[in-house]
Amino acid sequence: MSQKRFFGLPISSSLGYHGTWFLRAVLVGILAGVGAIAFQLAGQVIVRFVLIQFSGFTPGEGHGEHPLFENPGVELNLYWLLLVLIGGGLVSGMIVYTFAPEAEGHGTDGAIQAFHHGRGNIPLRVAIVKTLASAITLGTAGSGGREGPIAQIGATLGSTLGQWMKLSARDRRILLATGMGAGVGAIFRAPLAGAIFAGEIMYRDADIESDVLIPAAVGSIVAYSVYGMFLPAELCFAHIFGELTDYSANSLFELVPYTILALSLSAMAWLYVRVFYGLHDIFAKLPGPRHLRPALGALLTGLTGLGLYHLFDANHQVLAVLSTGYGTLQEGLARPDNVALNVLLAVAFFKIVTTSFTIGSGGSGGVFGPSMVIGGCLGIAVGKLCGSIWPDLVNPGAFGVVGMAGFFAGCAHAPISTIIMVSEMTGSYSLLMPTMWVSTLCFLLCQKVSLYRKQVGSRLDSPAHSGDFLVDVLQDLRVRDVYDSSLRLTKVPEKTPLRELVRILSQTHQHFFPVVNEKGRLVGVYSDSDVRPYLYDDVIWDLADAADIMKTPVISVTPTDDLNTAIRRLSQLGVDELPVVDEKDSGVLLGVIRRETVIRSYYGKLTEYQEQATAHAR
Repeated sequence: MSQKRFFGLPISSSLGYHGTWFLRAVLVGILAGVGAIAFQLAGQVIVRFVLIQFSGFTPGEGHGEHPLFENPGVELNLYWLLLVLIGGGLVSGMIVYTFAPEAEGHGTDGAIQAFHHGRGNIPLRVAIVKTLASAITLGTAGSGGREGPIAQIGATLGSTLGQWMKLSARDRRILLATGMGAGVGAIFRAPLAGAIFAGEIMYRDADIESDVLIPAAVGSIVAYSVYGMFLPAELCFAHIFGELTDYSANSLFELVPYTILALSLSAMAWLYVRVFYGLHDIFAKLPGPRHLRPALGALLTGLTGLGLYHLFDANHQVLAVLSTGYGTLQEGLARPDNVALNVLLAVAFFKIVTTSFTIGSGGSGGVFGPSMVIGGCLGIAVGKLCGSIWPDLVNPGAFGVVGMAGFFAGCAHAPISTIIMVSEMTGSYSLLMPTMWVSTLCFLLCQKVSLYRKQVGSRLDSPAHSGDFLVDVLQDLRVRDVYDSSLRLTKVPEKTPLRELVRILSQTHQHFFPVVNEKGRLVGVYSDSDVRPYLYDDVIWDLADAADIMKTPVISVTPTDDLNTAIRRLSQLGVDELPVVDEKDSGVLLGVIRRETVIRSYYGKLTEYQEQATAHAR
């Protein structure tokens, strides 16, 4: 038999299971890191040579971002900005709907869909199209983030590797999730958060895809390292929003204003999801070619941004409703007094609108980046308001950091990875306690809404784990709860002639026959199929007896065995019934368990779990 090899190495013996997965994760990390570089490079080229060159609009970025090109200093032209936005939406829509309609929208949902329902398969063209379309959408000032595109790009590369290696559906799913986490960990320079994000984002409830954590951790570290080679040395370990070391929690009483923040973030999260999918559904019903919808969304995005710009007397800070919006958020985190309260609230509210226009219309971009801006700006605003009541207790910048984590934790149902990611992006681990408090409250308050429609409730609801859950349910049930102890089985002495066995078979509907010795102890079993070959061979009817055709040793179960053990032994023998014997004395027959009984018990328990889950959701 030929031995499977991995780049010339015999994986089955030399590397072993864990070594093989380590190499797979490393390779996915390299691919995701290169994909992140290509995506970032393409976006910056479009920003410099299209957006800035023609409109003079320079999107603000975080402290730790690295611009590749020098700003030419072109004067801002709002009309050209609107034209660039429309052109970007048009080109992005043409590329997506012509070559890979799966690449529309924010991307993460596509990866989640492929994990649960697509057997871990994503076509390679999705990564190429997603890179180009998202770079164009974001590079021409469309309101969106980078997490969705890079998550889908990384997931596609992981899936493609799994298909190329002819892996099973389960292994392809793991590589898909590994690529998703590696891409996110690289581009946000948050490898730990990327790994946990890959396992947590799949489910709405408090569940996690534990199988992907270790491969995703390896992949994220490698992708982060590859992406770091693209950055100047001083930025490899720099935080995107700078290290905000001045922020800390000093009093337990601070949890009172942080609770107010959690309530505000939860209300905004509900609004975000409702507006986003409300506009998404409206765009989906519009007549005409789908290719043109992202251009219409870009037009509405541009008009919203320009309207705010004039309303706020040419205040550039409100233009954070376009592109990533990180510049205004960075200013608010570092110097809260430099951003007015009305600007913060306007950016928080209208970032929802512009993101819904851009991505809900079919444009290509993520929803994590806008969530950071919405949650951060709202957090700073709530911090300023609470600071007017408790001036010595509240730091608005700290509320901005906590707001970023809490808002996305509520929207995306990913509290753990969000807490870690925001901490890694800001370097502010001193706010871990209030961040956990706010994120947990937001997660609990936003159970009925989610930015990711393709999330399933838990592993119970995922087709990827239907077989696993069968085992889990059956292991919770015992043979003693379902086997038939009242059935009067015809027991056959081991010296019974074959002629008598044929007669017994013709006079009963029994399929399974226990064979006993002179003391009445179980010594073997036979089934009707064991007798059937001799029905018309009466020559040996008086020569053979039950001992000659019975099967030994007896494969049986005891009352304390679980139903998973029972179904495995039924399948092993290819029979529909098994004897149930005393666990201390296998010669004592207690009854019989049937395959149909096991299956009926499974579906009964499954229905019970689903009813409990439905009641919990209500």
